Amino acid sequence: MQIYGDVSSGKDVFNLIAKEEVRQRESLELIASENFASRAVLAAMGTVLNNRYAEGYPGNRYYGGQEYLDQIEELAITRAKGLFRSRHANVQPHSGASANVAAYFAVAKPGDTIMGMDLSHGGHLTHGDPVTHIAKLFKFCRYRMADTASGAIDYDAMRDMARSTRPRIILAGYSAYPREMDYKIMREIADEVGAVAMADVAHTAGLIVGGVLKNPLDYGFDILLSTTHKTLRGPRGGLIVAATEEFGRAVDRSVFPSFQGGPIMQNIAAKAVAFEEASTAAFKRYAAMVLANAKELAKQLMDRGVTLVTNGTDNHLILIDSVASWGITGGQAQGIADAAGITLNKNRIPDDPRNAQNPSGVRIGTPALTSRGLLPHHMAVVADFLVNAMASKDLYGASVLRPDVAEFARMFPLPGMDS
Repeated sequence: MQIYGDVSSGKDVFNLIAKEEVRQRESLELIASENFASRAVLAAMGTVLNNRYAEGYPGNRYYGGQEYLDQIEELAITRAKGLFRSRHANVQPHSGASANVAAYFAVAKPGDTIMGMDLSHGGHLTHGDPVTHIAKLFKFCRYRMADTASGAIDYDAMRDMARSTRPRIILAGYSAYPREMDYKIMREIADEVGAVAMADVAHTAGLIVGGVLKNPLDYGFDILLSTTHKTLRGPRGGLIVAATEEFGRAVDRSVFPSFQGGPIMQNIAAKAVAFEEASTAAFKRYAAMVLANAKELAKQLMDRGVTLVTNGTDNHLILIDSVASWGITGGQAQGIADAAGITLNKNRIPDDPRNAQNPSGVRIGTPALTSRGLLPHHMAVVADFLVNAMASKDLYGASVLRPDVAEFARMFPLPGMDS
């Protein structure tokens, strides 16, 4: 009796996956929030762990047969705590967004105020953008850059806002801010108004554990939120770490059973693998190179007349004003880059007069390029490809560059696929 279809049943899907692999191999991946997972991480995701439910936590599950699943999750927890030097870690969130929402509910009630970064100044949708459901449940107040030429945040204005709104949570973190925040001052402001200090380090987690950016926990922050697939180079998923067991218990209750059901155990296994990789000296070298590549790419672009928000970067990402640089919108720039074999994303810039679907900027970054082995001296080539594509102003003109981009990209192994 045949229970499953034959191997040809997935042929169409696997053909498309193969085409996507070729696209990745022959493209320059500049999206700041994307990366390449190792072969070991990819292998962990495609396992029999997919067959299991594991509702609950190690030692306290709602299903039997959990001996090995408990050990896998305990490994991931221990390794996450070690990376961030934290007292508690929850590795179950399905995504960064779900980690953020679960953490809000762990320490705040509907109607409470949360202070986060304004979306157009670099914040994330889950930091209170009006289009989200979460903005209907909590009150959000938003801080901004005082000076977009340098990226400086007015912390005196932030303090005044905190005094007037009395937020339950003060949230550091960003999705498109090229500088580093002053965690010491933000912790002081949180103490003054009795707020929980929380940081969304989804973008920078790998650079923090790699030792090239500051760890908010070192400045007294209570909770860190992260994805595991950006600079950490793990599977797609979320992570919450807490400075104390008290906050950790609140987080655990909020994640399960309050917010989500069974954890995705194959992803938790892959997280455990990625966390081990992130603890190595090789990963520290990787994190340092991400930063060096970003700074060099920013310099090369500015040397070619490209207008960058904050005129440079202190982290892995670069925000380009595409209207000022090339006279085209972010949506047009994204399409032109695609035609040339360069992958990036449209993005709003501070006080953008255009909407999010066709904003005035694009965001790029160096984590994925660095994973493929590109070094600072390669950034001039990347900058030339990007600037020359945009100079064409149309898809056909940019497509002429595609063979050259593909030839250059093929010089560098595709992590997870090439030995």
